Amino acid sequence: MKTSDSINEIAPALILAQSQMGGAVKGAANPFFKSKYSDLTSVMQAVSVPFASNDLCFIQGAEYSEGRIAVATRIIHKSGQWIESTIELPAVKNDPQAYGSAVTYAKRYGLQAMAGVPSIDDDAQYASASMTAKVAEKAIEADKEITIKFEACESLDDLKVLWKSLSIAERTSNETAKESAKERLS
Repeated sequence: MKTSDSINEIAPALILAQSQMGGAVKGAANPFFKSKYSDLTSVMQAVSVPFASNDLCFIQGAEYSEGRIAVATRIIHKSGQWIESTIELPAVKNDPQAYGSAVTYAKRYGLQAMAGVPSIDDDAQYASASMTAKVAEKAIEADKEITIKFEACESLDDLKVLWKSLSIAERTSNETAKESAKERLS
């Protein structure tokens, strides 16, 4: 996986988006295996509103090289920060239908993996998303409290003490607040 230099703004936005997502409904049928699966449309539907509500979008690009299809999925935040991963698959046959099928398959699994979207059997499993949303809201509230602490720092020493008291996750999501306090105190 690749990321922009910093992910301090995209990470909390992705946490919120994931807390608002249900799963991708298994609405498509695979007659060969006599099973159902979540198709690309279902995965896109699962992410579209939560991503848009949290200033996120995604793009995907496909390339072919030496009998392999590669699809890169990049999730982008309005700040310009991004997270990207590539899935590579063999092209089973040497024809456009096989290439198109491999690209669609890679897009579906790439987006599903990057966004953290599970496949679900029915809409009943959407109920668990509300519980996850409550956990994410608590995390956002904790970050707001930490931001207030950064604003209350009266010296660079206060700032260092506060920074050392934070967990790695808290540091990651509050790097911007730290830099703002540092500028103010310098």
